[in-house]
Amino acid sequence: MQPTDKTLEFMQIAMKYIPEAKQQLDEAGIELSLEMIQPFMNLFTKVMNEAYEMGKADAIKELE
Repeated sequence: MQPTDKTLEFMQIAMKYIPEAKQQLDEAGIELSLEMIQPFMNLFTKVMNEAYEMGKADAIKELE
C-alpha cells in the first residue's frame, strides 16, 4: 500500500503528539518503542482516513 498525501499528513499530526504520549506512558510505567508504535500508527491512519471521508461526504452534501 503506497501512502497517500492524506496518510502522510495524518502521520505528521500523530508524530506531533508522540512526545506527549510517550510522557504519559512513561508516567504509567509503560515503555514506548518504535516496534510498539507501528500498530497504533496503522490504526490511527485508518481512523483518520475514515474521519476524513466522513467530513468530505458531509461537505459534498452541504454543497448540493
